[in-house]
Amino acid sequence: MTSFRMGYAARALTALTIALTLCAFAVRGAQAAKMETLEIVTRTGVHVFSVEIATSEQERETGLMYRKQLPEGQGMLFDFRPEQQVSMWMKNTYIPLDMIFIRADGRILRIAENTEPMSTRIISSGGPVTGVLEVIGGTAKKLGIAAGDRVGHPLFKGR
Repeated sequence: MTSFRMGYAARALTALTIALTLCAFAVRGAQAAKMETLEIVTRTGVHVFSVEIATSEQERETGLMYRKQLPEGQGMLFDFRPEQQVSMWMKNTYIPLDMIFIRADGRILRIAENTEPMSTRIISSGGPVTGVLEVIGGTAKKLGIAAGDRVGHPLFKGR
């Protein structure tokens, strides 16, 4: 009987290890792999961010979902080329975000500040945009980022 229990425990431990490994790969797969630098020129100066680039449909759908934290100075840039009306939401997103909607010329069209975690409320770009930058909530206010400011990144023609 003891050998059966040990065999069962070993099988259960192996199954748990496999499940945790698959979860880790799923979370890693949900994160965009490509990191780039992005600059925002404001009245207060130039602010540099390290951003993950979400270009695939899966990366754009997942975004920053399931993340428990996002360091200052980091974010995610969603590539929505060609320029189009965009709608976002905070479903399965645990941290408040600032969503910065950016036109094709690199100018900020609009900012949705401190979006509500876990909300399914639709957040509209308010016009055609090429990209959306998501950063930790409160960043836009803290750094003085405003509509009309210029974003420097190869995604935008104004660079």
